[in-house]
Amino acid sequence: MSTETTASVSTHILDTSAGRPAEGVAVSLSARAGSGGEWTALGGSATDADGRCKDLPALPEGTTRVRLDFETGPYFAKKQAEAQQDAPANRDSGAFFPEVAITFAVVPGEHFHVPLLLNPFGYSVYRGS
Repeated sequence: MSTETTASVSTHILDTSAGRPAEGVAVSLSARAGSGGEWTALGGSATDADGRCKDLPALPEGTTRVRLDFETGPYFAKKQAEAQQDAPANRDSGAFFPEVAITFAVVPGEHFHVPLLLNPFGYSVYRGS
């Protein structure tokens, strides 16, 4: 049993349309105590070449809810621009999900790894290890 008083959070993003990590996606972390408390923005990071955020801020003591906000629109806009350099595309230039917000409950002393599986028209998340 852990003696830590706070939970910890990590995440990574896999672009399932490319079968590769999603690099350069901005991720913001917010927390609150209880289901009705006010959200507190804790800071953020961006995914590295492996699709991971290795420097998300620590959660304050008493955190029971966490929100990860992923800015996916700029990532897909960049991918679209890169694809059009080789051949013009006749696709919508905007992301269907320009942002993804994931809210989940945490328990003090536990680590929560929350991967985002992303493609231009859908996403899923799960509690990883």
